[in-house]
Amino acid sequence: MAADYPNIDIAPFIDHSLLLPTTTPEQIERWCEEAYRFNFAAVCIHPCYVKQAVELLHNKNPKVCTVIGFPTGSTTSAVKLYEAQEAVENGAQELDVVINLGWLKAGKTEELHREMATICEETGIPVKVILETSLLTDAEKKLSAELAMDAGAAFLKTSTGWNGGATVEDVRFLKEIAKDRVGIKASGGIRTHEDALNLIMAGATRLGTSRGIELLRQRDRPEGGDGEVG
Repeated sequence: MAADYPNIDIAPFIDHSLLLPTTTPEQIERWCEEAYRFNFAAVCIHPCYVKQAVELLHNKNPKVCTVIGFPTGSTTSAVKLYEAQEAVENGAQELDVVINLGWLKAGKTEELHREMATICEETGIPVKVILETSLLTDAEKKLSAELAMDAGAAFLKTSTGWNGGATVEDVRFLKEIAKDRVGIKASGGIRTHEDALNLIMAGATRLGTSRGIELLRQRDRPEGGDGEVG
């Protein structure tokens, strides 16, 4: 399938993600250098490293993105809002916010919408709402996507990567719901250059992966290996 569109440069789609619990400042420095060198869209890192990344990427193209309520989405709305506001104060340019899946499954749609809308309104920067599609029915994917868009989300994001990853089918499904009103971020389980191309062709406008450099190497060396786990 990917052979039909070999000329797509996947680098500008990539959020160079480093979200392991063992992440060190030295790794953040390397990640920021790589994001700049390879022309990635952003680095996606834990909130405690936002200030460092902002300093390292000052006046450079890659954006600094961080995660909120990660990875479960089950902290309180007040905590999520504080975490998001602090991230913005520290220089974050994008936020990837995990929804409260328990609220979604319990039908607490007003609470879910209010939480997302407050974060979008109070921070004023692009918010990617993480739906965790692998844990949802199609009806729940549609409902959560519509709530997120109505709340002001800039992107619908498939996954944290902790409970399964992005699929072409889910990206197509979200693309159909979004109708180009918002971006689509496919995240988790992108192991090959062909995976990346297939997700882009399905409608992904961002790719969240820790394997960005390996994916680019596979472009030039299609038999490339698995790369880093994440």
